[in-house]
Amino acid sequence: MGEECKEAGAGGRHAEEGLVVDPADSAKLYEDVPPMPLMALNHISRLCKSVDASVRFYVKALGFVLIHRPPALDFSGAWLFNYGVGIHLVQRDDARKAPDVNPGELDPMDNHISFQCEDMGTMERRLREMRIRYMKRTINEDEGSPIDQLFFKDPDGFMIEICNCENLELVPAGALGRLRLPRDRHNPPVRMVDHVGGGE
Repeated sequence: MGEECKEAGAGGRHAEEGLVVDPADSAKLYEDVPPMPLMALNHISRLCKSVDASVRFYVKALGFVLIHRPPALDFSGAWLFNYGVGIHLVQRDDARKAPDVNPGELDPMDNHISFQCEDMGTMERRLREMRIRYMKRTINEDEGSPIDQLFFKDPDGFMIEICNCENLELVPAGALGRLRLPRDRHNPPVRMVDHVGGGE
């Protein structure tokens, strides 16, 4: 079922295209950026060829819960919610395609959403039970903080990742004071000292 995938070569696509922003110069990135009143990711929205099939997938494979939609939304769709984030599904027609979907092979560099997982083995068994094709890999082993990843696709070809990414501490690049961590929900581990370049 699952297929092993080695980590992309050092630097990957960034090595070919060049970094957009050097973390050592990150202070320039935040110039003239006022504090934002944002709180957290609320939901993602996906166009679906079959809302019913997608609802069943997200409920059965990932444990999402169906939520009542506002009556004012008079088009075909569904709302799901769990783990602090919503998924809004919208019925697709011929004039509304999803351009960010790659229906071909599983590629970890494609557009995707990722869910933090506390038991990767249980999640992998669930994918096998549902006969969902997936890719499995482990990265960052040499750095001492291995991250296990599972990649698979929903019925419309949109890729989903399941990971234990919290094995890796988030290190802000010169902008610690700009981070807003919600107190009423789970947050990843964040180093509470600014890190720019090689020094702290």
